[in-house]
Amino acid sequence: MRIAVVVFPGTNCDQETLYVLGAVLGQDAEPVWHADTDLARFDAIVLPGGFSYGDHLRAGAIARFSPVMRSVAEQAKRDRIVVGICNGFQVLCEAGLLPGALLPNAGGAFASQWVHCRVESEQSALTAGVPAGTVLRLPIAHGEGRYVAPPETLAELESSGRVIFRYADAVGAVTDASNPNGSLGNIAGIASAGGNVVGLMPHPERAAESELPSQDGLPLLRALISYGSRAAAHLTGSAAHGSTVQVGAARTGAASR
Repeated sequence: MRIAVVVFPGTNCDQETLYVLGAVLGQDAEPVWHADTDLARFDAIVLPGGFSYGDHLRAGAIARFSPVMRSVAEQAKRDRIVVGICNGFQVLCEAGLLPGALLPNAGGAFASQWVHCRVESEQSALTAGVPAGTVLRLPIAHGEGRYVAPPETLAELESSGRVIFRYADAVGAVTDASNPNGSLGNIAGIASAGGNVVGLMPHPERAAESELPSQDGLPLLRALISYGSRAAAHLTGSAAHGSTVQVGAARTGAASR
């Protein structure tokens, strides 16, 4: 599967993302500079972590205007997989591809630590085949990770299974103490209505090798590859025109706006 890893000025997690997708998982992953305007050649797009444009104004606020984002939105509407990790999640929210916003952490301190996340839903490109209730140990590193959204948006996310990760303790209990940044509902990741656009604050690419304290990022990245391969086969097949298809546990569809 051919995967684009978008690099904005200030991005600093592109190399480990490329390494894990390419060397560890054997995919054709390549960096794409933010000035690129055509991502149609890729099966999936990853917006990695980092500090795009130095997080000036607020995280992701300037990156959303990069030329590449128009193509990211077009590919999302075509059911291509788009995953935003940490700063990438912030960019997707700023761009309107996912609802809500990421505000400065409660308490104002940068959070760099290992956390536990409970998988809430298989209805996304990143969790298809990973059973709900699975507890993952993943690292976070952010200053603006407090997820917020209007009450009606939160209610819609919850009722439609689009909250896909929630901060929890080691046994999966959702508690205030396990919430590292004050996110509403302990939300750590969400998906679009079609499940093909996903954003999360933890870093699965930093938990993907035996030398690291956890390999819990691997099931998520493998789900992305499996889901993406099936979606790419469908989109290039004769049935691609105007039809829908079941891919993993989620139906592919237009990205949330």
